[in-house]
Amino acid sequence: MWWQNHPHDLHRVTDRVSSVYAERTHVDRADNAIVLINKERTVRVPAAMIAVVLLGPGTRITHAAMRLLGDSGTAVCWVGQHGVRMYASGQGASRGTHLLLRQAWLVTRPTERLAVARRMYDMRFPDEDTAGLTMQQLRGREGTRVKKLYKQHSLRTGVAWTRREYKAGDAFAAGDDVNRVLSAANSALYGICHAVIVGLGASPGLGFVHTGSATSFVMDIADLYKAELTIPLAFDLTAQGLIDERDARTALRDRIVDTGLLHRVVDDVKSLLFPDGEEPSDNGANELWDEELGTVSGGVNWSSDLDGRGGEHMVVIGPEFDEIEPEQVDF
Repeated sequence: MWWQNHPHDLHRVTDRVSSVYAERTHVDRADNAIVLINKERTVRVPAAMIAVVLLGPGTRITHAAMRLLGDSGTAVCWVGQHGVRMYASGQGASRGTHLLLRQAWLVTRPTERLAVARRMYDMRFPDEDTAGLTMQQLRGREGTRVKKLYKQHSLRTGVAWTRREYKAGDAFAAGDDVNRVLSAANSALYGICHAVIVGLGASPGLGFVHTGSATSFVMDIADLYKAELTIPLAFDLTAQGLIDERDARTALRDRIVDTGLLHRVVDDVKSLLFPDGEEPSDNGANELWDEELGTVSGGVNWSSDLDGRGGEHMVVIGPEFDEIEPEQVDF
């Protein structure tokens, strides 16, 4: 296999440092640690203790470092300055597809998909009864609740609020100070949720509320925490005059640590996809799909078993076509 460690040997995502961000830095390997080197310092970090490495502008990474991170099940994301945009990601910690198959099964069935969307709304606003609501009704209630939240935090902090403004893909390009700080905090939140989703082996693109984007499920999951984390944080920072992107990113990082968000994202993704409490397998099983048995073991020569089926094998061959003499054509 292209990785060496067994899944049981890897540290769980929830036990790891949430993220390490590097910018204008050379990343290399020394034994079982990655080494971050720039003009000011050299930092060694055990690769297996990190959930995701965020590589910002001016970063170079060696093949040996990437091999160690892949072997350690550490996700690697290439991001914009200060992690506010995400360009690409590598393999996460998961070795199995159990979660991904369950997600695909749910998202392709309207009844089950709507049930997941209701559970997401219940997690955001647990004081409401969403039984029997349609997606249109859920969107309407969500808009009303969020609009009310903006007004509450505006009154609490004294920061003026008119309406939400943002430019997709460019967190600091639109709106007043509180809008830009909120966009920067949301972008950092997307990065963390994206890393957890990839690390668990789910698809960032198969969303239940959002759709059509490669990060639809990331936006679904990030929305679960905005009312609690990024919206009040943006108003608090703006009220204190802390309106730089770095202010939003570092403050959100501290709240992520204080609230144990990484654990919650892991638990919430699993509970949304497996509400009955089933624990998805993380093993990278080497199996082959079978239309009757579900799966059979891979790495096995099945030719003898197929030969032994005897009468189960049926061949239907029709009679030979009559040969037709071509017509003679005179030129």
